[in-house]
Amino acid sequence: MAGAGPRPVKETTLCAPRATMKLSRPPLGLLTLVLLGVLAVGGAYLRLAKTGPRGSAAAPGAGGAAAPGAGSETPPAVREQFPTDVAQPVVGAEVIRDTLWVTVTAAGQAASVQGAPLHAEVGGRIRRILVRENSAVGSGDLLVEMDTTEYALALARARAELLRAQAAFQEMTLFDHEIPDPQVREERSRLARARSGLAQAEVVLRQAELDLERTTVRAPFAGRVANLRVVEGQRVGAGAELLTVVALDPIRVEAKVLEGELGALAEGRRGRVRFAALAGETFAGRVVSINPVVDADRTARVTLEVANPQGRIKPGMWAQVTLEARGYPDRILVPRGAILEKDRRTMLFVYEEGRAKWRYVTTGLENDRFVEIVEHPETDGVRPGEIVLVENHHYLVHDAPVRLVERAPTGVRGREPGEGGGP
Repeated sequence: MAGAGPRPVKETTLCAPRATMKLSRPPLGLLTLVLLGVLAVGGAYLRLAKTGPRGSAAAPGAGGAAAPGAGSETPPAVREQFPTDVAQPVVGAEVIRDTLWVTVTAAGQAASVQGAPLHAEVGGRIRRILVRENSAVGSGDLLVEMDTTEYALALARARAELLRAQAAFQEMTLFDHEIPDPQVREERSRLARARSGLAQAEVVLRQAELDLERTTVRAPFAGRVANLRVVEGQRVGAGAELLTVVALDPIRVEAKVLEGELGALAEGRRGRVRFAALAGETFAGRVVSINPVVDADRTARVTLEVANPQGRIKPGMWAQVTLEARGYPDRILVPRGAILEKDRRTMLFVYEEGRAKWRYVTTGLENDRFVEIVEHPETDGVRPGEIVLVENHHYLVHDAPVRLVERAPTGVRGREPGEGGGP
């Protein structure tokens, strides 16, 4: 526009931006990880400083080194799950020095020592049965009675015939006593016996008496009744089977042993028998015979005799038999249940003044019940007479307080505790 003056200039003030410092997310995450790592390393250092390195006090050594775990503190996790201030109930067994028997196992079957099926010796009707199956009987006990009417009549006839024959004989020899020659008298007597029928009458009488006796059936030996096959009132013929009597104490167990193991066995050695029908029980036996004949299945029969006073073992029961084979005398033995494994090393717990002390051991020979402990420079071993823990000890820690609630028997080779040695 004409006449207008110059346009005024607007002043602008420039301000410096605010100094604000921001860190990006990646550096922040890295810093956090570093801090956490430092804290973890510091915690581990403090724990090691307090408890010492793992296993530093547990390594045994020669010259009476400290037992495993001695002087270390039980980890808190273990204390929470298994309180160590309460005495744990345990079962112990004594370490013994005895003969270790390496054994042979085989399947077997029970059989009676004596068994006799009883048959009717005369025919007739069964009048009375005085026993039942599994009845215990003694030698000579009356078992079965048959009707005696027929045999009593036969006996009466035989006696009458004998009287008639005796009368005829006396008549024929009435004056023979006057004959001076004894040979003549003897010859006349012989002829008179034959002509009068006296000799035959005596035989018939004896047969009638025997038939009457045979109407009763008695036990030939002590045992139990089995396989009763008749009932009262039944008529049977001569030779019919009536029942069986079996002797059950002692009882025999016949085991089938592989031919390759027969050479290690001998008569008189002991064995242990477990029956499927009597689970959890073990019976002691003794080898009474080894059959010298090997069967087609490459086994031979080995027979044991087992006490059976209560008759609980029945003929025909299947059994698992453990037989003594070879003996290794003068060995330090502990029950198999005492042996544990820790960090791939064999160890066990010894009971000492209310505490469970673990020891590393070196094992040798073993059978199904015992393990030999042998001396070794890098392990501690055990001594006869010490008590090792055999039950409720799998989760114990070293030096844990324990309470011995039972002493398990440590009989060797199937013997009862205190029984003498020798095969």
